[in-house]
Amino acid sequence: MDFIFIEALRVKSRVGIYPRERVTEQPLELNLTFGVPDAAAEHDDIADTIDYAKVIERIREELAVHQFNLIETLGEFIVKLLFDEFGAPWVKLAIAKIGVMKDVRRVGVFIERGRNGAEPPDHPPTAGLPR
Repeated sequence: MDFIFIEALRVKSRVGIYPRERVTEQPLELNLTFGVPDAAAEHDDIADTIDYAKVIERIREELAVHQFNLIETLGEFIVKLLFDEFGAPWVKLAIAKIGVMKDVRRVGVFIERGRNGAEPPDHPPTAGLPR
């Protein structure tokens, strides 16, 4: 399986349970790695892969209109988007709220899922995810 990664994608969303988090958008940082068909490299054709520009556009569109209580729910929403709209077979996602608390740079979650319960690759790439 080949992979595409999107590193340090900055977006804004309303996510949180505290009143201050629910009234205004806050900055988030997303790191995504997702599987793509091997055919993309074989045919050198964008039609055989997942267009990362469209993924970024769709995430921005959805976050502009949705509000989430939990960052975990937001993450599952993005994973489902990649499965359902883009056909990704596997997704690894890190989402971090930036500067949400005093003296804390980031807080966030990691999610790793295979579509339809598929197991993750034996050696998933680490590009795009905090070390």
